Amino acid sequence: MSYRKSLLAASIVAGLCLSGALNAQDSNPTSDNSSTSTAQQQKDKIKQLAAVTVVGIRGSEELSLDTKRAANSHVEVVSAEDIGKLPAKNVADTLAQLPGVNISSSSASEGAFDEADRVSLRGTNPSMTQTLINGHSVGTGDWFVLSQVQTVGRSVSYSLLPSEIVSQVVVHKTSEARLVEGGSAGTVDILTRKPLDYAKPFTGSVSLGGVYSTLPGKTEPQFSGLVNWKNDDNTFGVLLEGFYEKRALQRDGQEVVGGYLPTTLDGRTVYYPNEIGNALFQQKRTRKGGSIDIEWKPADNLTLDLNGFYSKLQADNINTNYMLWTSNVLGAGGSIMPGYSLNGNVISKANLAPGTSTAYGIYDQISRPGAYSKTSYVSLSADWNVSDTLSFKGEAGTTNGTGESPHQNVLELGENVGGSGSWNMNGLGSPIDWSEGANNTTPAGMAPSFGWIFGEQDIHVKDKENWFKVDGEQDFDGTLSSLQFGIRYADHTRQSLEDIAQGPLAGWTDPANFPTSYSSYPGDFGSQLGASVPNNVWMYSPAQLAAFDAKWANRDPVTRFYWNDIYSVKEKDSAAYFQVNFEGDRWGGNIGARWVHTGETINDATTSPDPAASSSNGPITTSAFGPYYWNTIKRSYSKLLPSANIKFNLTDDLLFRFAASQTLTRPDYSAMAGSVSLDDLTHTGTGGNPLIKPLISTNFDSSLEWYFMPRGLLSASVYEMSLKDYVDFADVKRTYKDIQASTTAGHDVFATYTVEVPSNVNGNVRGVELNYIQPIGDNFGVSANYTFASAHADGNQPLEGTSKNTGNVSAFFENSKFNARVSYTYRSSFYATVSHGSQYYQQGVGNLSMSLGYTINKWASLSFDAMNLNNPTTKYYYKDPAFGSQPYAFYTNGRQYYLNLHFKF
Repeated sequence: MSYRKSLLAASIVAGLCLSGALNAQDSNPTSDNSSTSTAQQQKDKIKQLAAVTVVGIRGSEELSLDTKRAANSHVEVVSAEDIGKLPAKNVADTLAQLPGVNISSSSASEGAFDEADRVSLRGTNPSMTQTLINGHSVGTGDWFVLSQVQTVGRSVSYSLLPSEIVSQVVVHKTSEARLVEGGSAGTVDILTRKPLDYAKPFTGSVSLGGVYSTLPGKTEPQFSGLVNWKNDDNTFGVLLEGFYEKRALQRDGQEVVGGYLPTTLDGRTVYYPNEIGNALFQQKRTRKGGSIDIEWKPADNLTLDLNGFYSKLQADNINTNYMLWTSNVLGAGGSIMPGYSLNGNVISKANLAPGTSTAYGIYDQISRPGAYSKTSYVSLSADWNVSDTLSFKGEAGTTNGTGESPHQNVLELGENVGGSGSWNMNGLGSPIDWSEGANNTTPAGMAPSFGWIFGEQDIHVKDKENWFKVDGEQDFDGTLSSLQFGIRYADHTRQSLEDIAQGPLAGWTDPANFPTSYSSYPGDFGSQLGASVPNNVWMYSPAQLAAFDAKWANRDPVTRFYWNDIYSVKEKDSAAYFQVNFEGDRWGGNIGARWVHTGETINDATTSPDPAASSSNGPITTSAFGPYYWNTIKRSYSKLLPSANIKFNLTDDLLFRFAASQTLTRPDYSAMAGSVSLDDLTHTGTGGNPLIKPLISTNFDSSLEWYFMPRGLLSASVYEMSLKDYVDFADVKRTYKDIQASTTAGHDVFATYTVEVPSNVNGNVRGVELNYIQPIGDNFGVSANYTFASAHADGNQPLEGTSKNTGNVSAFFENSKFNARVSYTYRSSFYATVSHGSQYYQQGVGNLSMSLGYTINKWASLSFDAMNLNNPTTKYYYKDPAFGSQPYAFYTNGRQYYLNLHFKF
């Protein structure tokens, strides 16, 4: 790393020397008239475009490219085509069409859904990409329980951010000292509209429509509206936005929940897939909220702005998984019949011998009523132009994110005692054919004595930040165009302090306690996956599960307090920066540094006092999950982060950029906050490491951009990120109390668990980005981009989130009445996390989308958007030295069609 630091210092010093040389050169009077012509013309054009409402695909592309071209750092830009209309239905889907941007639809190991939820840059994981709104942080929340208590990252959930609020999105691929620290790979800044930016005193828009989802076969309503008013003097304005969007979701899937376990056959150790299951997920999502912006200019040199935003995603869901329980059969003395097949050392085809007096299946039904995520912020800012050359901007604000799981109504049942079972694997890319028992369609085969009632309740995750910042800028005449400087302070809290893990009450297994009515899986379940699996599996409704658990689940808040999954992280972040901006004849750039100090107070729960803790309260013995200590760990660190960006206009149309910087990403909350989550069935779990270090990335970026015609671009860029103290994961063996086994045995039973914990390693990411945007005549256009990323951690281990190949292709047509766009996005396989002691990957997947628009008249238009047109199957697999690469999960979500009528006035 000393070589990297030297290279970074040399790059920045070289930039300073070059700036000085060019400054001296620009001081020649003969160059005065031309020194700002090209840059100033570009800036004037952007102001002119931004001052009016951008309408249409061509107008938005022009504004985006002009903004990118004028920037002194390497950015990508997306601009709204019209009020409330991005090039895709989702902000993350829109960003996926940019070079170097990857999206994913989940943040933990919950598998893929039909809506993009996380954004990452240049082959890194989402936590290394910072998302801001109008330059400030935004608190986030997650509706899925694993994202609340196990995989708790720093990325923002884009499912909470409707595209209707967006005016422009700027993706910063290189760092500047003025940008808020946190995104070591880059920063996404979502810019919303301001009341005084509108051309007319009164503007309004309404969108009414619906979305049809093919798998659930349901249509749900969609609404959004905007009203903006400003006075004739353009000194006071108010903007109001609102949205209400419902959507039905169904996901058909197959999961190998229990991983691949060893057994001995004919004197040889081989592995078999455990708990192959029909995983059905059903959900109704309701996203509602709005924003307000009040802008006032009490004087020509002072602008005050009050901005607020609120979004809530209600996400009630039911998740059922009917599984073949091979480990239980073999553990009870059952056997695999002769005639099995091996692929390497994995049993690829087998039949379980029937008649063993145990359950051949295990069936989990999990309902989560009341699950939701929420985000909001309020900010107050003041822009003060002290003079023609000196300006200040002050801002204070608060943001709150929430993730709630008030209830999990769970019923786990054994199935088909003495039955039968079989499986036939079809390779890495295809689901497994399997069967289990003689009866899957009614509850007649259920065996409660082999089951359990589990599930965590009363989870209330808080993500809150209060911030204050002051930025100043002193303008100069000449090549040194301005000096920017500022300070920022933020107080951030992420915590979950309540968790009740329910268990069964005595007598729950009596068959007379169970509902007598039931429903079934959808009749076509699994047909789109292409596998032979049990059909028409019976299931209880969410209301039946709620009623059963209300009577038979032990939810005592004291004895069932699940300390393993509680945590708290409090951070106090201070920063100060300076940035010198240069503007010369055919060149520009900036050089600066940002000093960052972080003080952290981390609370976690462990079975013994943490040696790193400043205090440990305990042992606390009131929980049935064993005695624990509540530890308080305090630490702090500081870092100076230098940055330099320079660009040269080699010709009027050809531009070269170079950048060098150091950036910082603080560890994920779950990486630090030491909470432990255990699976008693598989004896696996996850934990934390409160002493994990922040990631420091040393970055280099160079690009060549040819603006060969209006709205046309051909560019290439190369980049490298040298990662110090990258957060990876390692498996350790720890002893914990097995709650399920202890309850069954009537005394404490301890077992060895394989626990995945964070660890610091070093890593490297290198890549190439190619981008091509081509207008064809007045009405057509095409674009294509490709990103290659090569990444590894110490020991040639993979880096989380790195797709080696990412590509996008898009084509559009637009005239005064009609517009159409079709886009295809692909990313290759990437390492996601560690699961059951094995590396866990998502296979490559592509998504096809389309949008159509028709202008009825000057105040009305119609739009049709189709998402996931190719109905992709998202595939996951395990990779382990013991058994190679084997399938883990397959999910399909169907297609979604949006039809909306838009009115403008």
